[in-house]
Amino acid sequence: MSADPGREVVVHLVRHGKVHNPDDLLYGCLPGYRLAASGRAMADAVASALYRSPVATAGPDDPPGHRIGYLAASPLQRAQETAAPLARMLDRSVATDDRLIEAGNAFEGTKVALNRATLLDPRTWSRMRNPFTPSWGEPYLQIAHRMLAAVYAAVDAVEQAPGAREAVLVSHQLPIVTVRRYLLGQHLWHDPRKRQCSVASVSSLTFVDGVFARLDYTEPAGHIAAVNDPEGVQ
Repeated sequence: MSADPGREVVVHLVRHGKVHNPDDLLYGCLPGYRLAASGRAMADAVASALYRSPVATAGPDDPPGHRIGYLAASPLQRAQETAAPLARMLDRSVATDDRLIEAGNAFEGTKVALNRATLLDPRTWSRMRNPFTPSWGEPYLQIAHRMLAAVYAAVDAVEQAPGAREAVLVSHQLPIVTVRRYLLGQHLWHDPRKRQCSVASVSSLTFVDGVFARLDYTEPAGHIAAVNDPEGVQ
């Protein structure tokens, strides 16, 4: 007799789609930043991919999306808008989870480039003094812990939903990258220019009997150019 392989639950961490940001500001947790038209197209593409995924429709008689037992998003507008197309396909509401929100950042509302000029500007020194915590925003470990709590809440929700195997959580780049690095046993500080987490990407975390087992990364909307809306378009 073969051993029981254990129950698998997959939690898909979706980064929101492209935001309309013609001024190229670091918007962080600021209100009012909506998806661009390209971002809405990305949200549609991600929803379609998740709704029709092999995991979500595991049986020949299962309708599309049958295995998605939980859908939640950050309270920020861009995350809610990214989750909306999948919610419509599933005919259910989106749970709002504050633990999925973007990380706080002292540079919100400004243009910031991680380059020599920024590092040599005395006005930034107090905020840039410690890249390991980091000193300019929410501590990496705090981000990891709140994201992990949201992920395991999703695992629990799926395990309690008959026939479900998947959850979808819509969040933001830094929180997704941070919890991924935490689960993979990597140090949490990193070079933000080298993050693998494009807009509308999907980081899929597989858990077996509640234990993290695997990370998969896909870009279902990678064929859509991340562009701002033309001037005058709302």
